[in-house]
Amino acid sequence: MKFSINTNALRDAVVNVQRAVSSKSSLSALEGILISTDGDSILLTGYDLEIAIKTTVEANVTEEGSVVVGAKLFGDIIRKADADIISVAVDDNLAINIIAGQSEFSIMGIEAVEYPELPSFEDKINFTISSEVLRSMVSQTIFSVSSVEGTKPVYTGILFEVRNDSIRLVAVDGHRLALRNEQIITDINENFIIPSKTLNEILKLIGEEDENVEIFADDRHISFKVGNYLLISRLIDGEFLDYNSVIHKDCSTTVICSCSDMIRSVERMGLFISEKLKSAVRCTFDEGRAFIRCSTALGKASDFVDCEINGNPVEINFDNRYFTDALRASGCDKVRIEISSNPTAPIIIKPLEGDDFLFLILPIRLAAEQ
Repeated sequence: MKFSINTNALRDAVVNVQRAVSSKSSLSALEGILISTDGDSILLTGYDLEIAIKTTVEANVTEEGSVVVGAKLFGDIIRKADADIISVAVDDNLAINIIAGQSEFSIMGIEAVEYPELPSFEDKINFTISSEVLRSMVSQTIFSVSSVEGTKPVYTGILFEVRNDSIRLVAVDGHRLALRNEQIITDINENFIIPSKTLNEILKLIGEEDENVEIFADDRHISFKVGNYLLISRLIDGEFLDYNSVIHKDCSTTVICSCSDMIRSVERMGLFISEKLKSAVRCTFDEGRAFIRCSTALGKASDFVDCEINGNPVEINFDNRYFTDALRASGCDKVRIEISSNPTAPIIIKPLEGDDFLFLILPIRLAAEQ
């Protein structure tokens, strides 16, 4: 195999594909990138048995072939290369010769036949979504995915509900929920759960320009076509939470507040909270203000934020990080907070108009209240 290629194009491809390569595996081929010639291009593949990322890059191919190259060393060489064009040649003994300007490297490759086959599946589900819409929807829900070891697998991913011209994403971690709605053009009625790791990789592959993302799936796997990249991932099998049952309709108090003002105030309370010194932030909504307080062994703090309050005065206790995560994810200047008269009912955060998103946070019950 022989080819020459633009260094920047190869560097970008290797960086992206390398994220799907196993850092440590009993199968040495999985620690490498499969490189194959494809007409006047080369095809690069990374695969860790859970996620595969493939891409095609234009190249001047003078001899066809394929080889597996150690991802870390090859990636380091390409990143350090100081030349516009890189030439790669593989001999019959799998010695890979790399020339970049005045620099020359020789490394050993692995037979391409040792690389595991990627999953193949039928396109039971097939629809297209704008990359900007997908980025927005994932960004506004992925923060609520559980990262706690031992969590049920279904809560380490995001539920996708595709229903006749609409799509809904839902993430839960046992303490909070994030829900995001959007209109799309499709006649599909399907549910599937995608691992958060997969969706984080999709966010990295989406470029600055808005473009269509093609999504194909069956009962076990899903693929995303993003520009020149194809990402293939397993789906998570299992029964997701009946989330509609935890979204209460009872609301005794509605608060409209500035996200930035509330975030800054709660962050000031967070100065007294740490992993060792956990504490709830206590907030009383009354007389057009949110009175915010926090007390730990480090000391105590208080503050207030002007709000528009409709309904009964109410006091809630919440996790500072969960609350600010939701406010940031809203992307709004102002949000509507709905609070039930039931002290154990979740706090609900919505946009001022419409139903694009809904964030739910369970309150913290202090010892004196239990």
